[in-house]
Amino acid sequence: QVQLVESVGALVQAGGSLRLACTASGRTFSHYAMGWFRQAPGKERLFVAAISSSSDITYYTDSVKGRFTIFRDNAKNTVYLQMNSLKPEDTAVYCCAARERYYSHSVYYQRNEYDYWGQGTQVTVSS
Repeated sequence: QVQLVESVGALVQAGGSLRLACTASGRTFSHYAMGWFRQAPGKERLFVAAISSSSDITYYTDSVKGRFTIFRDNAKNTVYLQMNSLKPEDTAVYCCAARERYYSHSVYYQRNEYDYWGQGTQVTVSS
């Protein structure tokens, strides 16, 4: 079992930046592939970014490529989502997710591929 807790979100102006953090506890963090998803009001939860447990492979949905960066610090049991050039359409509740995958180069972008989820944090981008 692993517990995931996201950092507090924020209200950001369009064009601004924000870094989200997701800290894990309970198991060996480096054994987990991690992902970020987001859910806008009235819409389904969608994939944003993923990073392998080996830390060397990342994957992004097209709408955030070049603007968002996912990275991890295994010593701090934390995965981050650096969000730059934010747009109003990035407004959503952002959740991190974990899947146990010991030292693998695989990344996952389907919701049902993840075993553990954080509670989510609100990010609002004003125009």
